[in-house]
Amino acid sequence: MHISYQPLWNLLKERNMRKEDLRLAAGLTTNMIANMGKGKHISMETLIKICETLDCDITDVIELEK
Repeated sequence: MHISYQPLWNLLKERNMRKEDLRLAAGLTTNMIANMGKGKHISMETLIKICETLDCDITDVIELEK
């Protein structure tokens, strides 16, 4: 199994936000955004920052894929 960030990308699109908008609003680094774009793991702390910034649940940000 691996983590997919597709729910996050879909949510950003629904809210007319770019990855850069999320990066600035949540105080993320470009490296964190790049890692998510490559499907790499990020810390739970980063996921929490994203959820707080977007006022959403973690299932709105990630999903597990086989």
